[in-house]
Amino acid sequence: MALKSTIYKAQLQIADIDHNYYADHALTLARHPSETDERMMVRLAALSLNAHQVQDLCQGDATLAFGAGLSDPDDPDVSLTDFTGRKRLWIEVGQPEEKPLQRASSKSDQVLVYAFAHSADIWWRGIENKVNRQAKLSVIRIPSEASQAMAAMAERSMQLQVTIQEGGMTLSSNKGSVHFEPLVWK
Repeated sequence: MALKSTIYKAQLQIADIDHNYYADHALTLARHPSETDERMMVRLAALSLNAHQVQDLCQGDATLAFGAGLSDPDDPDVSLTDFTGRKRLWIEVGQPEEKPLQRASSKSDQVLVYAFAHSADIWWRGIENKVNRQAKLSVIRIPSEASQAMAAMAERSMQLQVTIQEGGMTLSSNKGSVHFEPLVWK
């Protein structure tokens, strides 16, 4: 019998001062049995860092949502889909291979990868020359210390506040807070 996903609920308040975006989001995250708290929280951070795109790219006529993630490799971890069904953003978390990134680029206007583990630097050195020609692709590094601190904040029911200012992000909950600056590799 296959293990089922664990459901997490998050009440997320985003104050993105850099992009003048302020909103509350009631989110449901399905955590695949093989997914770690760290990866799940990086998915949540990636959604937070791109929530302003609902207004900036689509003037509010879009859906920003979690995908099937590890359950379906052909589905993004987070996506922004406009009212016509067009994928405006395809967001992957972790260290994907070149071929899936090429497929994502053919299905979306922009592809973002959020790399976060200690091994991300090694992964990037190995894939950088292969993906540099992909114009639609951006790669962002979340510091490992920050992703691990976010993992410690994971709860089945979470009240989270995100502040984005001057390129940095602060994630806070009743378990504490973590501040980091995403590093753009590409």
